[in-house]
Amino acid sequence: MTEPTPTRLDGHVAVVTGGSSGIGLGIAAGLAEAGARVAVWSRTADRSDSPLRELGDGGRDLLGIACDVSRESDVEAAMQRTVDCLGPVDSCFAAAGINRQDASLTLSADDFRSVLRTNLDGTFLALRTAARHMSARGRGGSLAAVSSIAATTGQSRTAHYAASKAALGAMVRTLAVELAPHHIRVNTIVPGFVATPMLAPFLSSRRFVDRVLPRVPLRRWATPSDFGSLAVHLAGPTAQGLTGTQIVVDGGYSRSWH
Repeated sequence: MTEPTPTRLDGHVAVVTGGSSGIGLGIAAGLAEAGARVAVWSRTADRSDSPLRELGDGGRDLLGIACDVSRESDVEAAMQRTVDCLGPVDSCFAAAGINRQDASLTLSADDFRSVLRTNLDGTFLALRTAARHMSARGRGGSLAAVSSIAATTGQSRTAHYAASKAALGAMVRTLAVELAPHHIRVNTIVPGFVATPMLAPFLSSRRFVDRVLPRVPLRRWATPSDFGSLAVHLAGPTAQGLTGTQIVVDGGYSRSWH
């Protein structure tokens, strides 16, 4: 059987927010492996530099930028630095996000909004800034937001997180329609349970694993590397007709009988 030829992204410039760990790092690694020049935006300078150390230079063009995506000025400055250092941006993957476990009965309004500021506001600011750049450039591009199956499956103590991720789906569908005349595609990546530092406390719990893994038809947790090839597909020429969609990567969990 002939091995599939991987898509190449030589000359392509991509932005990955939250790219210093987890799903974001998997996306950044996949894009870099395909030949893209990648700007990794992370909240602090040390976190923005960490993926460069992990991926190594390998002849790739990688740029770490400290950026709090909930701050509009940070996002605009990060985009300008990306363009100045790597060139015009062709794709943007908004993977920055935070999750907390808080009982809804005691969850404060400030704590609720703090999660939305990063997960929802930050994603909007990153995608909007990238879309403005792509529209002005006139060559289109690809945008993607990282959501979660928490948007549609009830999970205790995550009202703020679930609300932020559910809102992303509606926002992306709207952006897909609005930005189509500019040849900008917008899609949502919907992970299930992924072996990342954020989920590590749960995956190390035998009770959690015994309860949840049997309900995953593929009987495996997703890994950050699963999202690298998906990002390459969304950024590349093979997905030109794909916009306004939600791509679920959960091993079949949300489609199975629980």
